[in-house]
Amino acid sequence: MPISELSIEVVVAGLAGGMLGGAIGALPSLSLAGFVIIIGEATTGLLSLDGEATTVEVLGVEAAPLDAVGLTGTVGFGPVLGPHVAFAGGVAAAAYVGRKETFDTSFRYHQAKQIAKPPGTDPSRLLVGGAFGLLGVVLARLAAGLGVPVDPVMLAIVVSALLHRVAFGYPLVGRVRNLNRSVLDMSPFERGERWGQEGYETSQGLAGRHVVEVWLPDQYEWENVGVLGVAVGLASGYVAIVTGSPFLAFGIAAASLAFLASGLYSFPVTHHMALPASIAALAVDAEPLVALAVAAVFGVLGALAGELAQRTLYAHADTHLDPPAVSIVLTSLLITLLATAGVFEPSAVPYPVL
Repeated sequence: MPISELSIEVVVAGLAGGMLGGAIGALPSLSLAGFVIIIGEATTGLLSLDGEATTVEVLGVEAAPLDAVGLTGTVGFGPVLGPHVAFAGGVAAAAYVGRKETFDTSFRYHQAKQIAKPPGTDPSRLLVGGAFGLLGVVLARLAAGLGVPVDPVMLAIVVSALLHRVAFGYPLVGRVRNLNRSVLDMSPFERGERWGQEGYETSQGLAGRHVVEVWLPDQYEWENVGVLGVAVGLASGYVAIVTGSPFLAFGIAAASLAFLASGLYSFPVTHHMALPASIAALAVDAEPLVALAVAAVFGVLGALAGELAQRTLYAHADTHLDPPAVSIVLTSLLITLLATAGVFEPSAVPYPVL
């Protein structure tokens, strides 16, 4: 959709959605979007038995950047609960809070990375969330309108996170350049090394923090992540094949983050594996077993891309730059390239094909 067609109603919805994310927190917001997508995909399947996807328009403009219809497009990926709006707004609000609150005994890292805890109803936090929620709407629709061959929702989340780092004075990628080790090395976390110990200089806001802050301490070893990607890829591919929905497995995985937000910190994060696996299973013109194998491959790719993103853009930084969003940007680009090359069916890919 051309950015010139952005209506005042959508602008207001984006502001409100970002403020909502700034109040309840990024992770709860994403979980709510997941539940909405589940309901949306279920009702769309009941209402569109012929399997024909139609473009849904609300308030005179296309409802969502993705080729999603019904409740999924208008709300789940739309300008209220869409991850690029509410989730991104919640992440920005957490970064804003972290400028003043650098230590929370209930959270192991910098307060700016606390995306499970609701930031609250302080007006300044709500306004920050609203501003970045609106930014997410603009970024996603601009990407979709320009035909950028990646997932526009996830691209907006990544760009938004980089911008709030700049806006609030955080290092853009982190402090790994100051250390004599690889950016991929997570061993300092395993050894419990912290800023202020011998060999690690300190500065305000760093003393006592882990030198490396692993995104998910129970989900970061390459082999563990890879095997999890196989399982999620197969399960998501099956769900996609039997329902015809590329988004249902993503919705289930996103909704399950409610367990993580409630304090089950070992609960796995898998929506970045589920989405590309689902799309790949539907886009490949092959027998179901082959489609499942392709889904497993994309589940693994999504998992490993997410781990690579957390090691390079999260573990050494002060704020949350979402590894799953980075992963989906990368896997969606691969999917569009394969569709362009004729390996995947372009009509089954919900992104602009080159």
